[in-house]
Amino acid sequence: MPPFQIISSFIRAIGFIGAILLPAVFSAAIFAEPSSDEVKDTMKRATRFMVEKVSHRGGYVWSYLPDFSRRWGELEARDTMIWIQPPGTATMGHVFLDAYHATGDEYYYAAAEQVAGAIIWAQHPSGGWNYLADFGGEASLRDWYSTIGKNAWRLEEFHHYYGNATFDDGGTAEAAKFLLRLYNEKLDPKYRPALDKAISFVLDSQYPSGGWPQRFPLRHDYPRKDQPDYTSFITFNDDVAQENIDFLLMCYQVLGEQRVREPLVRAMNAFLTTQLGQPQPGWALQYTTELQPAGARSYEPRSLSPATTADNIRQLIKFYRMTGETKFLARIPEGLDWLDSVRLPRKDAIGNRTHPTFVEVGTGKALYTHRRGSNATNGEYYVDYKPGNELIHYRSIRHVDVDYLRQLFKEATALAPEVVIKGSPLKSKTAVELPRYFTLGNVSVSDLNTRALPPSHSKNLEEEVVRLGNELNQQGYWPVKLRYTTNPYRGEAPAAVTPGNFSNTNVGDQWDTSPYETDDPATGISTGAYIKNMSVLIRYLVKSQQ
Repeated sequence: MPPFQIISSFIRAIGFIGAILLPAVFSAAIFAEPSSDEVKDTMKRATRFMVEKVSHRGGYVWSYLPDFSRRWGELEARDTMIWIQPPGTATMGHVFLDAYHATGDEYYYAAAEQVAGAIIWAQHPSGGWNYLADFGGEASLRDWYSTIGKNAWRLEEFHHYYGNATFDDGGTAEAAKFLLRLYNEKLDPKYRPALDKAISFVLDSQYPSGGWPQRFPLRHDYPRKDQPDYTSFITFNDDVAQENIDFLLMCYQVLGEQRVREPLVRAMNAFLTTQLGQPQPGWALQYTTELQPAGARSYEPRSLSPATTADNIRQLIKFYRMTGETKFLARIPEGLDWLDSVRLPRKDAIGNRTHPTFVEVGTGKALYTHRRGSNATNGEYYVDYKPGNELIHYRSIRHVDVDYLRQLFKEATALAPEVVIKGSPLKSKTAVELPRYFTLGNVSVSDLNTRALPPSHSKNLEEEVVRLGNELNQQGYWPVKLRYTTNPYRGEAPAAVTPGNFSNTNVGDQWDTSPYETDDPATGISTGAYIKNMSVLIRYLVKSQQ
């Protein structure tokens, strides 16, 4: 046990009064700066628990009860399942590689290789990944979709098993970037085939227009009511295009993959061709292949999206900084003015949430989404022009900081193209190394030339490290309150509506398997907590070595 943990245990034993009476020198020792060896010991014990007790064949879900009787990804998982979607298996691989870089301990590299085994096993033949994988086999996975997935009312993406891969929620991008990192670490040729398949998946799935569908290979077998299957639509939602561009750019600069350059340029140009003309020069969440705005899930109506418009404006500024081409700036002022024009009146805004999530195409009116019923069988979502009674899981009003976007635009236009592209990974004549650390901050295109660690969010990093050393329990994990839980699957949801108001709750009746925040959270194990805490310890180690 590290000295700071022994001291903390001793204080608990002698009680509060005894602690007050301790000599000042002993008190100072309690808050002494942890040594690198102490921090490494904490990291190693926590990692051994995750690798040797929690992992299933190298993979992970998101959270577990201490006795492993229940476990969850975005939904409740079976014990043969792993989750690809962050913060699941691939994100655990990233933190193992980060720990390897910070410590040089081969144990972490071996842990990352175990993750790679699970990731490669879960890779779809086309080269991408689904949200989750099941070592129990195809029949087990299909059964999960037809029971737990189908009855998660608000998580419609799990209502149907497509049998293909998805770009949604960053799972494919996270897994692909992890394989790129692992291959690049020691150039081990056994990881190159899976990496090449991932690269080909991103290239093969790209439309001629430059955009990407949500799922691939394309399927059209799950229309809803009068709406077509949305998974083939060109998608900006959940950063699909941004994540794919980042991955391809990393491959271009690190591997010298010339085959990705033209698709990269085409993808950046897709942000230009999907911006609507006047009088509504914004962007939608999804588009048909004819570049018309389209809806998706039943609470995502055909509309324009102020939040997506803001995100895409930020991306255009990044593209200008990478290329020096002013075409990426040319129509940004139109988009900014449109965002100002659709800002909600003060009476309709809520706190700092300023803009509608959805703006009707043509009329420019704000659209509001609601639901009625009690479960996936009898429930339905609907759209109107009436604010209030909004969905709690998908807000109808969002915060958009237009002033900040105008400042970014002003800063970009103040620089000449030849100046702005200096250091651009797209323009560099030599390979650009990958960042050494992926879990210490957001890593994207603009980070490829940045070697400095992101600033710490902790006011006192040393105190945070001491706290983490003290809170690691004897079993080797950080106990956390699992704020979200789910109803166990209990059979097909009935057509009769259960009494009660479920219009603005995360979960419906007892047949709804959607996650919800509980008033009585169980204490358990969390991959998200492990990743977050390891990133603090890694940051401390790296800073102490500088």
